[in-house]
Amino acid sequence: MSDKNKFHFTGICGTAMGAVAAAMKQRGFTVTGSDSSVYPPMSDFLRDQGITLTEGYAEENIPADTDVVIIGNAISRGNPEAEAALDRKLLYHSLPEVMKEFFLRGKRNFVVSGTHGKTTTSSMLAWIFKSAGRNPGYMIGGLPKNLGCGAHFTDSEFNVLEGDEYDTAFFDKRSKFLHYLPECVVVNNVEFDHADIYNNIEEIKLTFRRLLNVVPRAGHAYVNGDEQNCLDVAIKAPCPVTTVGFGENCALRIENVSYDTGGSSFTLGGESYSVPMTGEFNVRNAAMAVAAATFAGLTPNEIRAGLETFDGVARRQELKGEANGIKVFDDFAHHPTAIRLAVQSLRQRHPDSRLWVLFEPRSNTTRRAVFQTELAESLALADFSVVAAIPDLHKIPENDRLNPDKLSADIARLGGTGWYLPDVETIVAKVKEVAKPGDIVAVLSNGGFGGIHQKLLAALA
Repeated sequence: MSDKNKFHFTGICGTAMGAVAAAMKQRGFTVTGSDSSVYPPMSDFLRDQGITLTEGYAEENIPADTDVVIIGNAISRGNPEAEAALDRKLLYHSLPEVMKEFFLRGKRNFVVSGTHGKTTTSSMLAWIFKSAGRNPGYMIGGLPKNLGCGAHFTDSEFNVLEGDEYDTAFFDKRSKFLHYLPECVVVNNVEFDHADIYNNIEEIKLTFRRLLNVVPRAGHAYVNGDEQNCLDVAIKAPCPVTTVGFGENCALRIENVSYDTGGSSFTLGGESYSVPMTGEFNVRNAAMAVAAATFAGLTPNEIRAGLETFDGVARRQELKGEANGIKVFDDFAHHPTAIRLAVQSLRQRHPDSRLWVLFEPRSNTTRRAVFQTELAESLALADFSVVAAIPDLHKIPENDRLNPDKLSADIARLGGTGWYLPDVETIVAKVKEVAKPGDIVAVLSNGGFGGIHQKLLAALA
């Protein structure tokens, strides 16, 4: 690829696509791009870099002298630019392939993977490196508050990458993380998810085994020693493996844990650490970040300083406002385990409050019946649970759809109070009717949920 210098990005406004496009422009390459929706802040950022942007997809968007077309993960067959790249026999690549060749080869790449916690853990690790003066490159599928953007590439020897098990592109069905040339891998947990591309947990375990299979002998893998799926994945791994967790069988044990309303503290490897976040899962995330940073050669004091100043990630239990004594939080949780952990953490932070969970089943997995029982069990842990209408339900086969009426009935059967409400206005009205000062309202969605946060705050005020 190195003799090519004109690149066109199809789907350029994604966080990672935009960051890589900007980094390539900074290195002197000619970069153009298009996307179905071009809007700030990414559009402003890219134009500030001198990148020509086109809204909408069309064959003529790809300049005649383009050397390589980078095709985003969201692009499928039928897209005019994907079809043009095939028809014109152009060289085309996925984003992970381009990252591998231009930004990752020869570097010390730290890949944080797992069903849950990878955004927070990779954000913690990148901030620990940055606060210690290591100036890492990073690519994270969220917005770390300390870093200001989700992706940035530098000349540092270190890269921190959120390792996604989702597929790479329409022409490459391997997991993205298999392209990242990892020296160090974190496996937080392994559960069933992405029901649109995986049929069962065994297929997911297989792709994590493949990830450990490309870690070099001088590298390292840190896996959750308290979870059987992680232990299964690590069996026969050709790289050194350290189990991390609370259990007695873990090689690196998390001990002396204490929680208060403002944060958590623990010891790992004989050193004490604290993080300004609550909940067992955040202690696990922090312990994994500590282990990886220690492998990188950072001192306990450098790691401590980074953890203690970590500001978190947007949409991870982020307080959006307070009205009439009722706090409204935003959270990305959308898998039953993540919902359960979010409830647990909010209970620890607000032990005397009634807890509401407003859940929008948007992901390809939660719109399906596969988690019918598990969702009810997690949502019943809140005092009040509201299940919103399921978007694009017609795209799921009828016999495979989540049944929201059954879900709310099961929440009640398990001791919770649950409603299935069809739209944002009805949900806001229900919360306004029942909520009282001191309540906590957590909005759980991996999308925008119709701007419900501000609508709630306005109604409650």
